[in-house]
Amino acid sequence: MADNTYVMAIDQGTTSTRAMIFDHDGSVVAVDQVEHEQIFPKAGWVEHDAIEIWKNTRTVIGGALAKANFNSKNIASVGITNQRETAVVWDKSNGKPVYNAIVWQDTRTQKIADRLGGDEGPDKYKATVGLPLATYFAGPKITWILENVDGVKERAEAGELLCGTMDSWVLWNLTGGADNDGVHITDVTNASRTMLMDLKTLKWDESIAADMGIPMSMLPEIRSSAEVYGECKPGILNGTPVAGILGDQQAATFGQACLAKGEAKNTYGTGNFMLLNTGTEPVLSENGLLTTVCYKVGDEPVVYALEGSIAVTGSLVQWVRDNLGLIKDAAEIETLAAKVEDNGGAYFVPAFSGLFAPHWRSDARGALVGLTRYVNRNHIARAVLESTAYQTREVLDAMNADSGVPLTELRVDGGMVVNETLMQFQADILGVDVVRPKVAETTALGAAYAAGLAVGYWASQDDIRDNWGEGKRWSPSMDEDLREKYFRNWKKAVTKTLDWVDDDTE
Repeated sequence: MADNTYVMAIDQGTTSTRAMIFDHDGSVVAVDQVEHEQIFPKAGWVEHDAIEIWKNTRTVIGGALAKANFNSKNIASVGITNQRETAVVWDKSNGKPVYNAIVWQDTRTQKIADRLGGDEGPDKYKATVGLPLATYFAGPKITWILENVDGVKERAEAGELLCGTMDSWVLWNLTGGADNDGVHITDVTNASRTMLMDLKTLKWDESIAADMGIPMSMLPEIRSSAEVYGECKPGILNGTPVAGILGDQQAATFGQACLAKGEAKNTYGTGNFMLLNTGTEPVLSENGLLTTVCYKVGDEPVVYALEGSIAVTGSLVQWVRDNLGLIKDAAEIETLAAKVEDNGGAYFVPAFSGLFAPHWRSDARGALVGLTRYVNRNHIARAVLESTAYQTREVLDAMNADSGVPLTELRVDGGMVVNETLMQFQADILGVDVVRPKVAETTALGAAYAAGLAVGYWASQDDIRDNWGEGKRWSPSMDEDLREKYFRNWKKAVTKTLDWVDDDTE
């Protein structure tokens, strides 16, 4: 590849959309980012305006190119990474969504999940798709739109509508949309989060789609994570191949070079997501984790992962800022937390949309427990930070139990890893080293790697390993008795959040 070419990643996240340009060393050359509105029509409902997200995508592509003073000729290929499980249904003739995108955090599909499970319960499809029936996943969100938006079911059955996760929406629009035969594709990682894909065959399961009332004609074609899907048209990237798609957590795993069986990473974002590479055989969890596709590069064998998904981590800090007004900006949470030695006995369990891994309890709701007159805002700030570390410990314990091979260190990335207080406490509560890479933007980087591998910009996965470098390491310094005491209290706090939602709680 010529020296003057680069790879662009579009990172369509839960709170914002970014375009990032990377060079051959995996260093960031330019970035542009725009936030989008979080829509909360009712308690437990979370939506995004898919049209706003597509407009923002075009804006950040232009912004990143302008900052680097590049045009389409400088970009070898484009990769897409995305918030997973967020589902959108749109009209293929005009590109208009029939309803807002329903976000992964949304809990409105609980009754649909219960109905689908019937007498067999939440594990009905688990052996096929690797996932329990939960509000988290995309399939039942599509069902909800088909059942609750006037006229949509009929239009879907008539073959007029398309559906998909946000990667499919962005790709379809990038490659021409309604006017220019946009390509309707998803990759194996995103497809593995719908509850509709057979993990072994990597194809849609027609019987599950029928159970959910989703016509097969709506679904995108499933392809690998690194191949040329189509070209951008029209627009400023006209003619540039789109050649990589990875769901955001799989992209971060790829960007962290967790390419060997037994390697794991934890991403600290809106929620937290730990993925353990389990190699070319899917491992079904006995301990509340998800079996998911890690990545598939072109014609190479598919690689699987175990995943622990935590719904609320970074978004708890946002909530403390926006809903409580306790802090002015996210960084202030660390300033306050650092003023006290410990949490003063306070524990914050942020079960705002139930508890994800390893509990899978949709009836849970958030709780702040252990309060006394002694506790002040600094202790609460510390409890907010600590909740992320405790939830991560629960997931790590489950992973160690499922894999039988205890992790010796954890690679970390995402927005919260700049928080040194949290990272030290994380190492303390896990009892293993926590390692931050030199390039912390691993999600976008992973998508760039996939797109670059597909067009030969990077020769092989060895290039990815060579690019990874350690930025900072935190080692545990806490006494083991104290560590276990804190964690025992956390587990007690979790029990206080359960069984909160009754049949009459909307």
